[in-house]
Amino acid sequence: MTFQPVVPFSGVAGWSFLNRTREAQEAAFQASPSLERQVAYFEDNIGKITSAQDLVDDRQLLQVMLGAFGLDDDINAKAYIREVLDQGTLEPSSLANRLTDKRYLAMSEAFGFDLDPPNTQLSAFPAQISELYRGRQFEVAVGNSQPDLRVALALERDLPALLDRGLSDEANWFTSMATPSLRPVFEKAFALPITVATLDVDRQLEIFREKAQAFFGDSTVAQFSAAEIMDTLRDRFLAQSGL
Repeated sequence: MTFQPVVPFSGVAGWSFLNRTREAQEAAFQASPSLERQVAYFEDNIGKITSAQDLVDDRQLLQVMLGAFGLDDDINAKAYIREVLDQGTLEPSSLANRLTDKRYLAMSEAFGFDLDPPNTQLSAFPAQISELYRGRQFEVAVGNSQPDLRVALALERDLPALLDRGLSDEANWFTSMATPSLRPVFEKAFALPITVATLDVDRQLEIFREKAQAFFGDSTVAQFSAAEIMDTLRDRFLAQSGL
C-alpha cells in the first residue's frame, strides 16, 4: 500500500503543518513498495533506450518520464510525446520550443533524443529522473487531499528554476502565465478574476505587472528570488485560496 500524506488543514495552517511533518511524511511516502518498484524498473531499463519510439512503447518508462515533469495526464498521448522528444530542443522551431507549457521543453531537453548519444546513456541520468519523479509524486499525493498545497510545493521548485534561466522580465512573466504550477499562484495572490485569462496576452502581462507593483512594490518576477518575498507570495496565495 502506498503511504498517503496526511494534511488535516488547508491554507497557511496546512502549509505550516506540512512543513513540520514533511521530512517524516516524505520519507514514508518514498518507501512505499509501489513507488520503489516503479523507480527500480526505470533505473534498470532506461539505459537500454536510445530513441523516443522505444521509450513511448514502454508504458512503465513512459509513466515515470511524464510523472517526473508533472505530465502524468499525457500518458495516452504517445504520438504527441514522441514528436516532442524526437524534435528535441536544439532547433528554435522545434515543437518543445514553440509550446507555451515549458514542462515539455524541460522534459525534451532532459532526455536529449536530438543528441548523439541521447542523455539516457549517461550514467547519472536514471537517478536524476528518479529523484524528480519521487518529488513530483509526493506533490501529487499531497494534492489528493489539499490541491492548493500541491501548488505551493511546486512553487518552491518551479519559480527558482525559471529565474535561474536568466530570461528577460517579459519572458519570465509570459512563462509564469503559461506554467500550470505558477499561474494559479499569481492569479490568487493578486486576487484576479478567472476572466483575466480570456484577455489578450499582452493585456494580461500589463495586469500581472501592475498587481505585482501594487502588492509587492516591484513589477518584476525577479523580486521573488528573495526568500522572504517568495514566502509572502505563497502565503498570499494560500490565504486567498482559503476564502
